[in-house]
Amino acid sequence: MRARQLEVFIAVMRAGTVTAAARMLNISQPALSQILLHTEDELGFALFERVKGRLRPTPDALEIFPDAERLSAGLDGLRRKTTDLRLGRAGLVRVAASPPPAMAILPRAFTKFRAQHPDVLLRSHSAPIAAIVDMLRAGDASLGVAMDDRLPPDIAAEVIGSIGFVCLLPAGHALQKKTELTLADLVGQELISYRGNTRPADELAHAARAHGVTLSPSLEIDVSISAVGFVQAGLGIALVDGLLPWHQFAGLAVRPLAAGPEFPISLLTSRARGLSRADEMMRDEIRAACFAVLDEDPAKA
Repeated sequence: MRARQLEVFIAVMRAGTVTAAARMLNISQPALSQILLHTEDELGFALFERVKGRLRPTPDALEIFPDAERLSAGLDGLRRKTTDLRLGRAGLVRVAASPPPAMAILPRAFTKFRAQHPDVLLRSHSAPIAAIVDMLRAGDASLGVAMDDRLPPDIAAEVIGSIGFVCLLPAGHALQKKTELTLADLVGQELISYRGNTRPADELAHAARAHGVTLSPSLEIDVSISAVGFVQAGLGIALVDGLLPWHQFAGLAVRPLAAGPEFPISLLTSRARGLSRADEMMRDEIRAACFAVLDEDPAKA
C-alpha cells in the first residue's frame, strides 16, 4: 500500500463515506473511489462493503487499520522533519573551535542562530587545531573555527578575518603607562608566549627578525587563555592573540602590539562532507559574528 492509498484508506475509515473522505482530502469523489478500488485490487481483498450509501469496513480492514494509523503518523512525522531540516528548524549543528574564537566569536554566532532556530540542537567543542581537523574528518563536527589557514588538502579553510597580538601586563607594570607596545619594548622582559612550531610562534619569530630583535619566552603556553593566571601571578608579560576578550579578566592590563604580525581566522569544513541547511546557516552566522567582533574593537580591526 503506497502513501496515497494509505491516506485514502484512513480517511474513509474515519469519515465513513466517500463524500466526507474526499472532502477531508480535498479531492474529487470519483478520484477517491478509483484509488480505493485500485488499492483493493492490489491487496486482493475488499476493504469496505457498500451498505446504504456508506462504506462498512471489512474484518480485514479493521485488522490492518491500527497498523495503517501508525504508519500514517510516522509518515506525517517524517514530512515534518524533512520540512524542518530544509528550513533549518531542526537537527544538530556541531562546531569545533580553538579557544579564542570559541570565546569571542561563537557566543555571538550561537545567540543569533538560536533566536532564529530555537529547535536546532547546538554542540560546541573547544579543541586545538589538530583535534579540530580530526573531528571534521570523522564527522564529529561540521564546522571548525581556528586561527590558521595552513590546513591539509582535505580541509577547506575560508579566511573570515585576521587578528594581531596584544600584550598582557601584570597590574602596576612599568610598561602599563604606554598605550601600545612594540617588539623592542619587550626585549629583556620576562615573556609568556606560544611554544615553538606553532603558527603564532612562527609569526612572532619572523616579525622579531624583521625588526632586528630577539624574543625568548621564559614560559611557553599551548593556548592563549592559559596565560591569564601566569600574568596575574606576576610571572611576566604575555604576548598572545588579540581575539580573546582579555579586558574581562581582573589583575592585568591589555596593550596592543604595534606593527606586529597578524594571523588569519579561518572557517573550516571537510571537503569530503556536505553541510546540512542548518550547518550552512550557522556558517553564515559565524562569518557575521567574526566581522562584528573585529569591527567593534579598534584593537582588533
